Amino acid sequence: MKLVKNYAGRIVPTEINGETQIPFKGIDKYKPEGKIYGPPIRSSADFPKDGNKVTAGLKEALKRAGIKDGMTISTHHHLRNGDILTNFLFDTISSMGIKNIRWFPSASFPCHEHLIKYLKDGTIHHIEGSMNGPLGRFTSEGKMRGIGVLRSHGGRYQSIQDGEVHIDIAVIAAPSADPFGNANGVDGKSACGGLGFALADSEYADKVIIVTDNLVQFPCVPWQIQGNNVDYVVEIDSLGDPSKIVSGTTEVTKSPDRLLIAEYVAQFLEDSGIMKNGFSFQAGAGGTNLAFALFLKERMKKSGIKARFIRGGSTKYLVEMLQEGLTDYILDGQTFDLDGVNSMRNNPKHVNTTPFTSYNFHGKGNFASIVDAAVLGATEVDLNFNANVVSHSDGYLLHGIGGWQNCLFSKCTIIALPSFRDRIPVILDEVTTLCGPGELVDVIITERGIAINPNRKDLIDALKKSSLPIKSLKEIQREVLEICGGAPTKPKLDRNQIVAVVKWVDGTVIDSLFKVIG
Repeated sequence: MKLVKNYAGRIVPTEINGETQIPFKGIDKYKPEGKIYGPPIRSSADFPKDGNKVTAGLKEALKRAGIKDGMTISTHHHLRNGDILTNFLFDTISSMGIKNIRWFPSASFPCHEHLIKYLKDGTIHHIEGSMNGPLGRFTSEGKMRGIGVLRSHGGRYQSIQDGEVHIDIAVIAAPSADPFGNANGVDGKSACGGLGFALADSEYADKVIIVTDNLVQFPCVPWQIQGNNVDYVVEIDSLGDPSKIVSGTTEVTKSPDRLLIAEYVAQFLEDSGIMKNGFSFQAGAGGTNLAFALFLKERMKKSGIKARFIRGGSTKYLVEMLQEGLTDYILDGQTFDLDGVNSMRNNPKHVNTTPFTSYNFHGKGNFASIVDAAVLGATEVDLNFNANVVSHSDGYLLHGIGGWQNCLFSKCTIIALPSFRDRIPVILDEVTTLCGPGELVDVIITERGIAINPNRKDLIDALKKSSLPIKSLKEIQREVLEICGGAPTKPKLDRNQIVAVVKWVDGTVIDSLFKVIG
């Protein structure tokens, strides 16, 4: 394997799983040429005249789709940790004796630990998608046959659209669908909200299988997936456990430190002048971000401020802001709780969006750069404002990227995180894995102080009269190292074995993850 040093100074391979790669060239430096990839032309003459594409079981649908060794099979993650279908899918593939599948999920969850046995026996060759929890640990220990590839949500859409990843068969879990293949995620017992992360799969895959536990009479409306893109429809008893479909992180933090961080973020938006009529923001579903949304809500109400739109992942807290008239719209990529699902179903101002509109870097613009402020988390940051979201200081790969990289392009990117976790500092001299370049990170907010990127002189000037504890990142780091007794021990890594790579939003390789030793 040939290794090179990319623009960010990280060691990356020029070939992954037999495919040539482009090393990271810098922000906005790589601009591809050519045409968007197109799926095969089909003829209506080959499909049922009555529109009924229902097939007798998943195995039969996979056979008709022409499944064979070495194919790429995609799934989506809107069912989250309640997903039953993906495990059933690979049980079925294994029973057919199929090997060396490239699994291309939009994300994985701890429930997919079930698939480790198929990574071991060669049913699955490697994963190109987030490798959360057990799957990440398995990968970090060098046990996966191929090299894992981590992409953002927008990067996944980009890779499909550009032809970087060719999907042979897309298997799309649909909480509601009709026999023609029209499908949505807002109705049915397994309702999960939008199905935006499966949009590219439905548009570009050679074969598309819709699997539903709520088959309705034609037409299924609204249709988030169009039946014209669907080859087969399969009905099963259950797609997943509804109690686990919602995010496990939709509870407001009770930690005093994290509540302080959340309050700092809200005050920062107000004191900097970002919080004003018609502004927009994005925040995730973690406990700190939920608390931030509540603090910001009170400041907005007190000042009579109304947002034009809020970017979701939606939660009940964002839904309440919409209902109370504090925003005109929620532009939602995925719903994190049942309040979000119900709102998307019933409120036309709660808009289902997709990675194409929100995050795709190889489009004619996207929503990410329009957002005034994005509040994000991280596992680590460093003194150059670089950030990591996939690994920890021990080197283990335990998280996916999600839309995190894409959100860095907002007008003000704020990373809110505790200065240490389990007495391990998270402000390092250099991040363990580079996921986001520091030039795109504007502010780092911890419970011990707020560091503004020196390049953002406008923000520094705006905060001169603020009561917020503005410090340099080095000052915060020095304080934390004294509390924790020093920097974390560097991980023991086998630098001769790359187990996964991180792609940047343009498809270039920004960093590598190495096998963890011991």
